[in-house]
Amino acid sequence: MPQTAIPPQQTTTASKNALPHWWSEARTSFFWMFVVGFVLRAAYILLLHTYKFRIADDHFGFGWEMGRVARAIASGRGFSDPFDGLTGPTAWEPPLYPYVIAGIFKLFGTYSNLSAIVLLLINSIFSALTSIPIFLIGRRCFGEKVAVWSAWFWSLFPYVMYWCTRWVWETSLSALLLTTIFWLALDFESRDGLKPWVQFGLLWGIAALNSPVLVSFLPVTVLWAWYHRRRRGKRSLSGIALAAVIFIACMTPWTIRNYRVFGRFFFVRDNFGVELRLGNGPGADGTWMAYLHPSASIFALHQYQTMGESSYIQMRRQQAVEFIKQDIGRFAWLCTKRFIYYWSSSPRPGPWWSVHARRSLFLTSSILLFWGLGRSVRKRKPGAILFLLLFLTFPDVYYVVFPHPRYRHPLEPLIFLLGIFLISEMEIRRRPIGEVASETR
Repeated sequence: MPQTAIPPQQTTTASKNALPHWWSEARTSFFWMFVVGFVLRAAYILLLHTYKFRIADDHFGFGWEMGRVARAIASGRGFSDPFDGLTGPTAWEPPLYPYVIAGIFKLFGTYSNLSAIVLLLINSIFSALTSIPIFLIGRRCFGEKVAVWSAWFWSLFPYVMYWCTRWVWETSLSALLLTTIFWLALDFESRDGLKPWVQFGLLWGIAALNSPVLVSFLPVTVLWAWYHRRRRGKRSLSGIALAAVIFIACMTPWTIRNYRVFGRFFFVRDNFGVELRLGNGPGADGTWMAYLHPSASIFALHQYQTMGESSYIQMRRQQAVEFIKQDIGRFAWLCTKRFIYYWSSSPRPGPWWSVHARRSLFLTSSILLFWGLGRSVRKRKPGAILFLLLFLTFPDVYYVVFPHPRYRHPLEPLIFLLGIFLISEMEIRRRPIGEVASETR
């Protein structure tokens, strides 16, 4: 039986209609947001060979201190040795991500290319998944259009891919956790039962063990959830108590370990004194004085090895505190500079075009953020005050110690949301009034 030929015009029309049809299905699909984002990140890793780390410094760039601790765990020495040499137990870094690295080292080899690929792919999963809470927050606060474009912008934007495809660090997981917790805080007022409180306590426990600085936002989320549930006549005290018990249960094993090893209580990690000194002291200019770090200074490493971690950190803290007390005015000026650098990018060496491009991107996104944040507060958008409180609390510690582009990444999903919200508002203002009114009916 002869086959009926398909007219070329019909074939062309079908192919033209395929992409719009796919987009109409995929634009709000969590599956496609994740898959497209993950595939692009995986391609970035494999095509650009970002899994090949330098070996000249004994692979230190492969996870830095976390990689060194993971190597010690994988070799049976426990959570120890964050720098070169056998320096003993440590609490220099939080425990969660070093144990993830150690597990991969055990399975695929310490500092191997295969381990690097697996770890960067895991980071890419975290990064691609972040598009989902971005969409949920955007839809709740600003509408579906902003939600769609924010989530897909996160999936496709090359700059976002940098941290998950080149850094073996907790950065991408921190962004996912903070964005998810932000969504859960927003959603508390519409949810009943104890399940959301269990999720809340567990997520905060994981976040604290992954990056303690995230916990600066914890009191805000608790008060936000309590206040908005109270307005709806819902009880929260039993839920808050349950979440607190779960959070404490997550913290307790690591706290006990640290007390047994170091003989004192502290929250997750103990190196804040060093971080404070790296940003405050003679020669401080508002950036990171890397030459004082044990990973960069042979003298500092020798001090760390001979004094022990606790004594070394205490010494550095005293140096920083004395510097601050001697000249409060200079400290205030350094904090101001660090505020500027946090939102406009710190001065870093490199080709002039790269430096200017990076700073322009940082500054532009920050301007859109603050403009969009102000507009959302003025228009009383849902969650606008929670956005404001997040940006008022989370970065504060970096104004005191030192800024780094990586430290802003956990906020970037929400920065994107506010920036795209602002752009959408500008688009509406440029369009004819009748067209806008017809869309809002």
